[in-house]
Amino acid sequence: MASSDNRYDAAELPDLLPVYYRRLFPYSQYFRWLNYGGVPEKYFQNREFSFTLKDDIYVRYLSFNNQNELEKEMQKMVPYKIDIGAVYSNKPSQHNSVKSGSFHAESKELVFDIDMTDYDDVRTCCSSADICRKCWTLMTIAIKILDRALGEDFGFRHRLWVYSGRRGVHCWVCDKNARNLSQAARSAVAEYLSVVKGGTEAIKKVHLTNPIHPSIQQAITVIDSYFEDYAVNEQDIFGSKETWQKVLALIPDDKLREGLQIDFVEVRNSAERWKLLQRTLNTIHLEEIKLQYCYPRLDVNVSKGINHLLKSPFSVHPKTGRISVPIDVKNLETFDPFSVPTVSSLCTELDRKAKEEQENTHTENGEGPEVKRRIRDYKKTSLLGPVKIFEQFIEKMEQSQKGQLLEHSDRGGDF
Repeated sequence: MASSDNRYDAAELPDLLPVYYRRLFPYSQYFRWLNYGGVPEKYFQNREFSFTLKDDIYVRYLSFNNQNELEKEMQKMVPYKIDIGAVYSNKPSQHNSVKSGSFHAESKELVFDIDMTDYDDVRTCCSSADICRKCWTLMTIAIKILDRALGEDFGFRHRLWVYSGRRGVHCWVCDKNARNLSQAARSAVAEYLSVVKGGTEAIKKVHLTNPIHPSIQQAITVIDSYFEDYAVNEQDIFGSKETWQKVLALIPDDKLREGLQIDFVEVRNSAERWKLLQRTLNTIHLEEIKLQYCYPRLDVNVSKGINHLLKSPFSVHPKTGRISVPIDVKNLETFDPFSVPTVSSLCTELDRKAKEEQENTHTENGEGPEVKRRIRDYKKTSLLGPVKIFEQFIEKMEQSQKGQLLEHSDRGGDF
């Protein structure tokens, strides 16, 4: 996806960000997404944005009338981070002049935030903000499980998955009926999708009922295709006494647990211990272990609140320099967070392309070089792939909106 030179120095950010916002940020597609075809009216104008500026200066309740205004302000303010909030009853930038009580959040995409730090009790390779290709499998599993449930169980069609730029993923559900959900309805969806519960203090965080809910059974099917390679082999959860004790602690039957602790010492390796566990435990206890180690861990509060802000796609992560890029769910297995373009690699690509074009001006005549300069700069870099994924998502959404408007028009007899 990105240039092989992905080195990034945070000290260069003040020089790189102005170039990114001036030449690379996909304003046209971004506006098309958040404008939703201008239906309802003022949908974009009443949207809240927040910018985190240099030295952690945080500015909320920003709003813009159109794409041009958004571009100018982003290039002027050069945000280190962009967050997107709700669509309000009035322009957020005028919230102080609106009569008390009449300024309120009316609509927002249904959003989900999955952060790798929430898996620290079940991953052995990394902890805190660190990630590696081994534990990134958890994000792949999370996207597969949640994307299926949102599509099949709830009927949501427009689901935009975005890499956070560091250690997690976000989902923006953009269907009209999702954007108009009440706080109670958002809470209900989030709770339905939450299986791992209990916080950091709880040891056993998954409690299944018999029969297992069909949606959870579908999730187990996804986990089964990864569990042995990921958990048993790569994370090696049965490799040492310290790690297998954590697994056995999830078994509620004291006698069974104590017997397995003795047997595990005598068994030679991880794979054999896993086989022994499969032979010994009933289906419910076995599935609870798989779910605790692999099921998506949602930050439910992010999904519940209509006025909760979430990091914007195509924002730059100031710690890693990586761009918050859309993820192609159809090619999930090939997504590699470590090959995502950084703001520095993109600027290097631009410089390299400019030199090539300059050299070509000596060998070409006529309008050739001038025509080439009109090509959008992001198309000359590895940001092209992520922008295409974004465009495809927007086009599909726009076609659906047109279809709904035509259907509504036909039903009303307005031909």
